[in-house]
Amino acid sequence: MKKLILLIMFYSGLVGILSAQDKPVVASTASMIWDMARNIGGDHFDHRMIVPIGGDPHIYEPTPSDARLVANADLILKNGLTFEGWINSLIKNSGTKAAVVTVTEGLPALTSMTYKGAADPHAWMDASKGEFYLRNIRDALIELSPEHKADITSNYEKYSRELAAVDEYIEKEVKKIPEAQRILITSHDAFQYYGRRYGLNLQAIQGVSTDAEVQTADILRVNKVIRESGVPAVFVETTINPKMLNRIAKDNDIVVGGSLFSDSIGDEKSAAPTYLEMLRYNTNTIVAALSRKKTSDSADADGHDHGGKNSGNSNYLMIGILAAVFLGGMLFMIKKMNN
Repeated sequence: MKKLILLIMFYSGLVGILSAQDKPVVASTASMIWDMARNIGGDHFDHRMIVPIGGDPHIYEPTPSDARLVANADLILKNGLTFEGWINSLIKNSGTKAAVVTVTEGLPALTSMTYKGAADPHAWMDASKGEFYLRNIRDALIELSPEHKADITSNYEKYSRELAAVDEYIEKEVKKIPEAQRILITSHDAFQYYGRRYGLNLQAIQGVSTDAEVQTADILRVNKVIRESGVPAVFVETTINPKMLNRIAKDNDIVVGGSLFSDSIGDEKSAAPTYLEMLRYNTNTIVAALSRKKTSDSADADGHDHGGKNSGNSNYLMIGILAAVFLGGMLFMIKKMNN
């Protein structure tokens, strides 16, 4: 009996392996695209990603295993718009026969604020632009496996409704931020689409690519914005070294409002393990930090006062005491001289 059970388990596992191998392989360059594809394609496909979660697609260096993945893929989904500068070489050198689809096709892209003629690739940050991604992914998957068209279409429609709900949520939440404080200062320029859609003024110390060097002029510009606007927080990003933003926050006596997900979703243990949750988490973090009063105007989390109302009253009292002592001393000296 035990041998029979083991035999059944062996063949069940073998069938599972063969079944997985029979599925078309869909290789996505970045984790956001991978998550969209697996929601739309479901179990009909073997979903893989090239840049791992937490990696930076701007500066990623492909590995030999990436070349094997691309070579064996049936479909490659890329963002385009200069996001993955290495992908075309990887595809060419792999010798793959896979179809290659740019998921931002047809999308009205923003141009780079820094480099003339270059596009801003971070369109997924605007949930309404995310719909272009979903449609292009849907069409590519149906083209690859037309026999699953009904399921793919159903999954797309459900996921599209969820994305539209997130879009409405972000729009509603951002309005809770005082208008003068709707300024989003980040490590690199990944949130222009987000800002344009939801009404935030974007300032960053790097351009659209994390490969760009930070210029002194950019730091001076950001410092000036902080001083003139009174914005209470800046934000670091999960895929970028936070050292520069931490320094800027300290120099301006404001807080780091949190760590935002920009070029990658988070892992399963994070607060943003999916594309939709990434958008929600970023929004909640931004709204909470920008809705607070500037640190210098209120007591800090450690209970110390940093220039609030009580501090101002104490200063006035001290000035009054010193003035009284000075005046008393002057009257005493005048009286003594008269005597």
